[in-house]
Amino acid sequence: MYVSARTDYAVRAMLAIAADHPHLVKAATLAEAQDIPLSFLQGILLDLRRAGLLHSHRGVDGGYALARPAEDITVGDIVRAVGGALTTVRGLPTTTTTYHGVAIGLKDVWLAVEEAIEGVVNHRTLAQLTTSAA
Repeated sequence: MYVSARTDYAVRAMLAIAADHPHLVKAATLAEAQDIPLSFLQGILLDLRRAGLLHSHRGVDGGYALARPAEDITVGDIVRAVGGALTTVRGLPTTTTTYHGVAIGLKDVWLAVEEAIEGVVNHRTLAQLTTSAA
């Protein structure tokens, strides 16, 4: 699994927001605290909001807050919100791969890899990660 900067930044931002919950966190504060370029972070926050993981509030006292409890948001939710599928083969979903001849068993390998990754990221919540950091 390749973890892009975008994915890493998204998870770090969500952890910082979860740690300050229920207070609103400003994008500029997140960018500075997590050393994330602000313009890049704003696009990430938009994707997280569109995915239903964040609420945004406008105005001087505005910022971002979790849309659901930290116990209900997994690392997998965040990864999919900003990066799409957890695993792909040649840019396509793992489930759609087809092989012939001697390579026919390869699809099972890629599906097992996907299952292993899902087993980790779908069972690690923001609440667990913020508790272990305290």
